Amino acid sequence: MTLFDYALLILAGYFAGVLNTIAGGGSFLTFPALVYAGVPPIAANATSAVAVLPGYLSGALGFRREIRLLSTADLVRYCLIGLAGGIAGALLLLVTPADVFDFVVPLLLLGATLLFAFGNRLMSWLRRSGEPLPMAPGLLAVAIYGGYFNGGLGIMLLAQFAAAGMQQLNMMNGLKNLLSFVLSSISVATFAVAGIVEWPEALIMMVAATIGGYSGAGIARALPARVVRAIVIAVGLIMTLVFLLR
Repeated sequence: MTLFDYALLILAGYFAGVLNTIAGGGSFLTFPALVYAGVPPIAANATSAVAVLPGYLSGALGFRREIRLLSTADLVRYCLIGLAGGIAGALLLLVTPADVFDFVVPLLLLGATLLFAFGNRLMSWLRRSGEPLPMAPGLLAVAIYGGYFNGGLGIMLLAQFAAAGMQQLNMMNGLKNLLSFVLSSISVATFAVAGIVEWPEALIMMVAATIGGYSGAGIARALPARVVRAIVIAVGLIMTLVFLLR
């Protein structure tokens, strides 16, 4: 890789950390930056998952008081479902042919972008839709998606919690971060054993994302939420177009 590629990875990691702290959507930056730097798409997806992993843990720790509102039995059950789905999604990625993954990447990016754009409306509709849906089947499906492709995972988890009848947003955010960390940890471990993680690039982006995550709090106070959301949506649509044209 060139010096420009390394600079791109650092910038992408930093701003991914900022976005994840403020609103989510950091994978819209890390994944395309890795592909641009010459990492094959499947390896880039695995490496991107490594890069954003620490942010999930720090986010869960920040909501540890709210997470304690859930019973131990529920937490254990949700984490086990997350582990099962995470490893299933990771194994599915490993057996996906490269040309098939290249084809589905723009669809995944577009879907994640639209989910980010309309996620709040979706959650409001789910809350008003009547009887809550069972948690386990939907959570397993979302966890499989998260193990396969990380983009939009947080919004999908929040939508699932809303569909299952959860109301307390801070608790939902804490559980979202915890389950994202759990299922991403097992998928990252699977990718590492399979040897598809590009560790130098992953470590560079992890450090940059951690710094960006810390900086994000101040930026969040300075920027209106609608501006940040518009930036994330624009990045997602641009990246979708770029991968379609590839």
